Amino acid sequence: MSSLFEAAGMDEGAPRPLADKLRPTELEHVVGQDHLLATGAPLERMISGGRLSSIIFWGPPGTGKTTIARLLAGHAGFAFEQISAIFSGVADLRKVFETAKARRMAGQGTLLFVDEIHRFNRAQQDSFLPIMEDGTIILVGATTENPSFELNPAVLSRAQVMVLNRLDDDALEKLLVRAEGFFDKRLPLTDDARVTLKAMADGDGRFVLTLAEELLALGIDASLDPKALTEAVQRRAPIYDKAQEGHYNLISALHKCVRGSDPDAALYYLARMLTAGEDPLYITRRLVRMAYEDVGLADPAAAQQALLAKDAYDFLGSPEGELALAQATIYLATAPKSNAAYVAMKAAQKSAKETGSLQPPKHILNAPTRLMKDLGYGAEYQYDQDSPEGFSGQNYFPEEIAAEVGDRPQFYAPVERGFEREIAKRLAYWAKLRGRNAGLVDDDEGQ
Repeated sequence: MSSLFEAAGMDEGAPRPLADKLRPTELEHVVGQDHLLATGAPLERMISGGRLSSIIFWGPPGTGKTTIARLLAGHAGFAFEQISAIFSGVADLRKVFETAKARRMAGQGTLLFVDEIHRFNRAQQDSFLPIMEDGTIILVGATTENPSFELNPAVLSRAQVMVLNRLDDDALEKLLVRAEGFFDKRLPLTDDARVTLKAMADGDGRFVLTLAEELLALGIDASLDPKALTEAVQRRAPIYDKAQEGHYNLISALHKCVRGSDPDAALYYLARMLTAGEDPLYITRRLVRMAYEDVGLADPAAAQQALLAKDAYDFLGSPEGELALAQATIYLATAPKSNAAYVAMKAAQKSAKETGSLQPPKHILNAPTRLMKDLGYGAEYQYDQDSPEGFSGQNYFPEEIAAEVGDRPQFYAPVERGFEREIAKRLAYWAKLRGRNAGLVDDDEGQ
């Protein structure tokens, strides 16, 4: 019977995936995380100093969080306990805590590894605090989500957050070589297909080993090209949760590329989001925001392009409508940039909060009743269209705000780019007219 299990790749009657069979037994065998494990790196210093403390591992799936935690426990001589926040409740935690206390009485520490720790609610996370503080356990939590948003500040203050990187091509290649060594055969892939296989894994070491195991089990002699590879294995979509960290990271990247006038990088992140299944209407809403915030009046047509992209997508749907999003992205990225309107609005809001409910000057208030006329409402108002230049230069700020010529609040300051150059000229001309009307500039200068 044992020979049948061995032939099936099983150990003691239980099936084990290749990723588990090849799990590193030494920290130096862990790939892709040299920034944590190399000489002088944080984890290496912790181990060499004999001072193991609680840690939160933050990183994508398949990057070695569980493996590193298990190896840390071995180095420290601690018992290794593993639970998943998805499947564990209060009763499970209480049992783990009691076992850890008993070990501590016997002189042995416990490293408790909590996978998907962000799935625990606030009360469950708080239950770790007393046993972390008294040394009953060393907590090592693993999360794929941003700890700043998902974990209690009290837990974070007692643990060191360490970021694990998605595995790059070199790290994935090392895993593929190990898989080939384990089976003593080479993967049936062309060089291009090998590159494609690593791209499919999207930085997940566990997944690349699963793909390798499937391919090696096929018993294929001929080398598969990329097209044949995609037909032989199921391609997985890139890791992307529309409600979590990946969503916000990519839209932030798209926005920064548009602001930085890099259409190629902007198109890359647009394609990433669309490929991962992001709602195109969410993207168009963000493009409209970019048009007003970052392009502004330097190119007023930018907002029209973004809104037209939304209409075009509504009309065409996917995938044809995605071209409209691409065109709007290129237009915004290559347009002259100005955040003058954005800055002006912020400054005006700040002033409005500081000055409160000041009354506008009476001359710009309507006077529909005799009482209001008697109080001076509308008195001495100058109709701008009646002036030769179509500009009266009257003061429109509340009287309590110093608004004399040369001392006026200025919230909007157009930049010397695009259409705002023309706006700047108009504002300068009106400023001269305002000065002339105030008797600070002679008629020739005002012209």
